[in-house]
Amino acid sequence: MKVGVFTALLADLSLDQVISKLTALGIHTVELGTGNYPGDPHCKLSMLENPKALGEFKKKLDDHGIAITALSCHGEPLHPNPETAKKNQETSRRTILLAEKLGVPVVVDFSGCPGDGPDAQNPNWVTCAWPPHFGDILKWQWEERVIPYWKERAKFAAGHGVKIALEMHPGFVVYSPETMLRLRAEAGPNLGANLDPSHLFWQGIDPIAAVRVLGDAIFHVHAKDTQIYSYNLPKTGVLDTKKYTDERNRAWIFRTVGYGHGAEWWGEFISTLKMYGYDYVLSIEHEDSLMSAEEGLTKAVAFLQNLVIREKPGAAYWA
Repeated sequence: MKVGVFTALLADLSLDQVISKLTALGIHTVELGTGNYPGDPHCKLSMLENPKALGEFKKKLDDHGIAITALSCHGEPLHPNPETAKKNQETSRRTILLAEKLGVPVVVDFSGCPGDGPDAQNPNWVTCAWPPHFGDILKWQWEERVIPYWKERAKFAAGHGVKIALEMHPGFVVYSPETMLRLRAEAGPNLGANLDPSHLFWQGIDPIAAVRVLGDAIFHVHAKDTQIYSYNLPKTGVLDTKKYTDERNRAWIFRTVGYGHGAEWWGEFISTLKMYGYDYVLSIEHEDSLMSAEEGLTKAVAFLQNLVIREKPGAAYWA
């Protein structure tokens, strides 16, 4: 298994600076954003129409021994505003095409969330079964919007040799292993999960148990932690809408790996991933509001590299 970095945390640096920083840390695998929420500071979709720029981009990465594990276009493709949906869907489509040209096997996205009906203006994330009309909303969302879109998009990606990994994220229709597997059953095996344990922790879902539930549906993994604050949790519950920067009053915040759960937990998480056939990448994502990107990245790399057994050319993992 490899330690990689989602370069969105280094968005203020040029690609040359990112390569220099990461290789100095012993990192040679990256996840690159192409648009929507991660933005595209290091990987431009315009390269699809510019073969020269695409060739130069590939050569730069190859010359420094950098491999891309995934292209990410986390967006809202099911947003009820047609312009928003169209923009996000087009970024997704073009990201898949660019992944094909770059030989990248995985594109990471969000499932998105529709509104409560055809005339809605904003997404409506249903979180409970009552009143009864909530169930009607869910039925309409899945049957009229979610399943049709993702069936088509998964088929499109498969036709270009690319898998789609949806990040389970509250606020969207796919936020748990159950909702992930429900959509996968409809859209087919080319749709799977980008497993980010930080989004499961605060829902009360054990990410290690989730690995056992998801199995071979895991296509990509983010390395990000969550710290739960037991003092605030009884006041707010896990559905805490305060700003992430209001750390003193929140029930939980995102943390750099090791600052929410220790090495023993992360070691078991990595071992369970390998047990269930995942031996790809742990892509570090930084959203820790108590650390700078520089501090969070450096600490996360050191923490994970102490846990991951890295394969050497011609050597067994245990050598």
